[in-house]
Amino acid sequence: MPTGRVRFYDAEKGFGFLSKDGSDDEVFVRASALPAGVAALKRGQRVEFGVVAGKRGEQALSVKVLEAPPSLSKAQRKSPETMAVIVEDLIKMLDQIGNGYRHGRHPDAGHAAKTAKVLRAVADELEL
Repeated sequence: MPTGRVRFYDAEKGFGFLSKDGSDDEVFVRASALPAGVAALKRGQRVEFGVVAGKRGEQALSVKVLEAPPSLSKAQRKSPETMAVIVEDLIKMLDQIGNGYRHGRHPDAGHAAKTAKVLRAVADELEL
């Protein structure tokens, strides 16, 4: 069975194209050729597949996913040690703001903007 990579796949339309290893040939793939439990393919995924001649060229049959593409978001994720320091600093920042509120003061614009920026960064990191 030939192997290759996913060049393009549109989950909404239910089809895409694979490239064979060692050639520039494209192979059409329908959602019905995907293995059970796989709803879509991601660009760059390595796959193995059977091939049959179709009206407009080769079509993939019985696709088998060999490896998932690396997750860019997980690769860029900060280490737990780094996040511990960031969260501790954030707690200190929020504690200062809380003390100001207890004394009837809103934070100054610079401090508020800095805290908001850190909060957004931590939220983005948590959602990965």
